[in-house]
Amino acid sequence: MDLGLKGKKAIICASSRGLGRGCAEALAEAGCSIVLNGRNETVLAATRASLEERFGVAVSSVAADVSTPAGQEALLTACPDPDILVNNNGGPPRKDYTELDRDALLEGVLQNFVTPVELIQAVAPGMKARGFGRIVNITSLSVRMPIEGLDLSSGARAGLTAFMAGVCRQLAPHGITANNLLPGKMDTDRLKGGFQRAARQSGKDIEKIRAEQAAEIPAQRFGTAEEFGQTCAFLCSRQAGYITGQNILMDGGLFPSAF
Repeated sequence: MDLGLKGKKAIICASSRGLGRGCAEALAEAGCSIVLNGRNETVLAATRASLEERFGVAVSSVAADVSTPAGQEALLTACPDPDILVNNNGGPPRKDYTELDRDALLEGVLQNFVTPVELIQAVAPGMKARGFGRIVNITSLSVRMPIEGLDLSSGARAGLTAFMAGVCRQLAPHGITANNLLPGKMDTDRLKGGFQRAARQSGKDIEKIRAEQAAEIPAQRFGTAEEFGQTCAFLCSRQAGYITGQNILMDGGLFPSAF
């Protein structure tokens, strides 16, 4: 399917690996010019080279912490007029709520609420002027159901979800859509970190924990960055121009709900 994205410009935050990279690959495959972002320059350079070689599109990269003003300025300097913004950022490390002090709470809200809002504020005027824009926020299944140790991440991302519920309707008349992608248990480094934590707490073998958790999912497997990225690319397509304000759950059926 031609997604109608050839020549569009996309900023994908935290995209040197994991789900962000999956989104960058899918958008590059659709013909977008890509601005990558990450903190590890070596990993970022390898991702950039891979995308350029595989898809033949223009790819630039910004090594920066996107939650800082300097990092955001660097991203917007690299691409001052993006058609697509994919908000993504590493969540707070797993901790029981009793272990969270004020600094940790504020950092979690900065990363997963304040930063995406600031970037949306920065790019929305240009999108309005061009009459086209696609905003995709990567949030989490934990917005819909609790995940042990991710209370701070859940709270910050739920706040972003509520914030965008009104904002997306202000943007809609200008040809801009804003949707949230909610990953469940995806086969990423963050998930593996959860296995390691569970192994330490239970004394079980990591592979046993992995198998047990996969068995809890109706699809009987973990999701992939590739399929996540392809869903993101569709939400950015011309065909998805009538989809906005939605929370797209990608969890293999783990969350038990009829609506």
